[in-house]
Amino acid sequence: MQNTDYPLIFIVDDNFIYNKLIVNHLRSHSFNKVESFLSGEDCLKNLYKKPDIVIQDYLMNGISGIDVLKESKKTLPNTEFIFLSGFNNTDIAVNTIKYGAYDYVVKDSSAMKKLSDSINKITNFQKGKLQQKLFKKSVALFFIALSIIVISIVGWALIHSNSFPG
Repeated sequence: MQNTDYPLIFIVDDNFIYNKLIVNHLRSHSFNKVESFLSGEDCLKNLYKKPDIVIQDYLMNGISGIDVLKESKKTLPNTEFIFLSGFNNTDIAVNTIKYGAYDYVVKDSSAMKKLSDSINKITNFQKGKLQQKLFKKSVALFFIALSIIVISIVGWALIHSNSFPG
């Protein structure tokens, strides 16, 4: 994920009204970098923008949501997918997760809240991974600096060993 504070989110849903509903909901919840597409093909053409999260309808005209996910993951393996579907079907949900989706949300009365919650979980997880990576780098740099100091002291002591009594 490129930006955990302001992720670029793609909405891919061929239902124009539902697409705009999602966009408006996300923007009203401070997700301002949102782009919407009415087809999987249009989404794929815009992958060069490197979305952090794709909210993808499962069943659409043209290329399917699973196909968009598979194609996207080839070039953007760190992009997270949230599937949105009118089907409350466990087999479909498991199938999307199997191909690499982060979550599967059913289009019901609580779908918008679930989407926001899922996006927040993704960004919080990514922030944690970033903090962990920074911590590991800090520890490594500390030990490198400590090694340089120890080597410097030992080197100085060897060079000046005849200055020590005893």
